[in-house]
Amino acid sequence: MAWLKDILKSKFYIFKVRNRFSPEVQVSQRQLFNQYQVWSSEGKLPAFNDTGFRVFSQFEEDGKLLYIFSIIGMRNKTFVEIGSDDGINSNCANLAFNFGYHGLFLDGNEKAIKRGRKFYAKYPHPYMHQPVFTCSKVTAENINELVKNAGLTGEIDLLSVDIDGNDYWIWKALEQVSPNVVIIETHVEFGLNNIVVPYDPNYFYPGKHPVYHGASPVAMVNLAKQKGYRLVGANDLGFNFIFVKNGLGDELLPEVDVESVLQHPSVKESYKLFEPIKDWEYVKG
Repeated sequence: MAWLKDILKSKFYIFKVRNRFSPEVQVSQRQLFNQYQVWSSEGKLPAFNDTGFRVFSQFEEDGKLLYIFSIIGMRNKTFVEIGSDDGINSNCANLAFNFGYHGLFLDGNEKAIKRGRKFYAKYPHPYMHQPVFTCSKVTAENINELVKNAGLTGEIDLLSVDIDGNDYWIWKALEQVSPNVVIIETHVEFGLNNIVVPYDPNYFYPGKHPVYHGASPVAMVNLAKQKGYRLVGANDLGFNFIFVKNGLGDELLPEVDVESVLQHPSVKESYKLFEPIKDWEYVKG
């Protein structure tokens, strides 16, 4: 919808880095959140792909997540982010800063975790409910214990996974929490093949080959379906898939197919990177 794009380009929605801590950003997002709810009641919701913008996220995930939560509700304002780095330029930071979310930032980079703790102790104010920062290498064997030790259990609003490696296996193993929304990186270089790189608890990027890790989009969707989720969209570049738990906003956030979110020109270009490793070992997703 062109009119929505005009709104997002207005002075209230140009989220420049230097302005992302300002009250204006918080107020304008809350206005947009409320407007989505009004449009929902009137049957005038915009297309999912028109809702993206960036405040703290790497790409336009912040806007798409805000849109989703305006429809299904911010139920308990909790998150787990696996592969968070410092938790600042992340998929959960906007919800923490501007909507009072609390949760776990989990990463194996000790310097990044230290930087994140220092940053959140100061911003947006020292009296906010501080997120938990945990520094650890994440494996399928320890993920549930790490989340449990952070005080999180049962339903949470958002799970974000981006560890450039065992993302698929970590989500498959995670049972300590039940997220309503999952955003997770897939390996678009694998095209429409249903393949996953075998699990290796000792994996460190780039491994034997910088493209030989992770799961294909098709394999990740199959895992999501097994766990009770549907694909509702992705970031514009197509590699961060967004899933919503079945039973939440089904009519307003319908399932989409894999091909529909792999339309960016860079996706087909990336298929060439798969050629040197196409005959390596894979398992079916």
